[in-house]
Amino acid sequence: MRKIIAAILCLVMALSLVACSQPAANPDDNGEKEVKKLAFADVIGTALGSVHVETEGVDYSNMKIGFIHVSDPSDMGYTYNHNNGTEKMKATLGLKDEQIINKFNIAEDNAAVIQAANELIAEGCNLIFATSFGHENGIMEVAKEHPEVQFCHATGYQASFMGIENHHNYFGRIYEARYLSGIVAGLKAKEIGNNVLGYVAAMPFAEVISGFTAFYLGAKSVNPDVTMKVMYTGSWNDPTKEAQNAQALIDAGCGVISQHCDSTAPATVAEEKGAFHIGYNSSMIDVAPNASLTSAIWDWSQYLVYATTCVAKGEPIDTDWMGGLYDGVCMLADLNENILAEGTVEAVKAAYNGILDGSVQVFAGPYHGEGVDFDGNVVTIDIAEGEWYVENETVSAPSFNFIIDGVEVIGE
Repeated sequence: MRKIIAAILCLVMALSLVACSQPAANPDDNGEKEVKKLAFADVIGTALGSVHVETEGVDYSNMKIGFIHVSDPSDMGYTYNHNNGTEKMKATLGLKDEQIINKFNIAEDNAAVIQAANELIAEGCNLIFATSFGHENGIMEVAKEHPEVQFCHATGYQASFMGIENHHNYFGRIYEARYLSGIVAGLKAKEIGNNVLGYVAAMPFAEVISGFTAFYLGAKSVNPDVTMKVMYTGSWNDPTKEAQNAQALIDAGCGVISQHCDSTAPATVAEEKGAFHIGYNSSMIDVAPNASLTSAIWDWSQYLVYATTCVAKGEPIDTDWMGGLYDGVCMLADLNENILAEGTVEAVKAAYNGILDGSVQVFAGPYHGEGVDFDGNVVTIDIAEGEWYVENETVSAPSFNFIIDGVEVIGE
């Protein structure tokens, strides 16, 4: 077996619309039945791990921590999940409310980010987290001017080569959880007799493409007949557009849909239209009890505790940091027992154990994919049986940026 490492590409693809069969309706509407949720730890039969960092005896009294978020916790998605990590970190380290300052709804605009960061510094923050991809350039500008402050940026990619000592990137192996959620979707698709999956995607970036490819490959591992249609919204958080795209995918015949976008809109559309759903960032079972099977989620507190402790101790923060299934950074939310396909729990547990022991590689072949490089040239990737693409090996930012066979981008 050998590993395949590919270069990071810039990909913007548009493929033609094709028709597919109509989705099967929910076979049994649960109505007023009690929703039974199965915790992920119970599925895998073990307690989730954690990132080890020694916090005992550390003095956090001089810490003041700022956060710059692209939306706010009302999105019930990405910022909601990240803010949950903040609250868990605060409780874990015994921080006071006044030691945390949040800047919500900061656009991915350099001027807005620079202003927010400078305001946090003026309020005494010695550690600042920025959590959206488009925040990075603004954060780097402020980091150069304030070497006394540490800056940690989620989803970015420039820390490893820009050489700004107080600028750090963090992300995680969310593709591992995406793969497991794909298994849940693939088995459900097989059960309902509709092998067309749908995916509401935010941006045509590697972060998103890596995620939906992992989801698709997970589904394909248990249901070789699946195909998938993808529609981009052009925004991380646009509930109206997310709902429209979810509706369009269901109208195009997709029986199970998933998402890389911030709101619960795709879940509620699936609930209304009799489709099934896999969420992201938070459990969406409560808003779509007859549709939402599970979600791929994060525990961001793992990194927040680590970085805060490093600053409190006066120790360096990793330039690039990534965690995954093995340490509980990325995982599945509760699974909806009422609507799971038969064999789902066993299949998820087997794949989880395989990822941990290396016998399951998320981006394993065989498959062919195409992308476009920075010069506009079409480039291809061909992964043979027994080979795999290595994601997140040296940097935290996702790099898989190819549309593979079986996946179609059908528009925005």
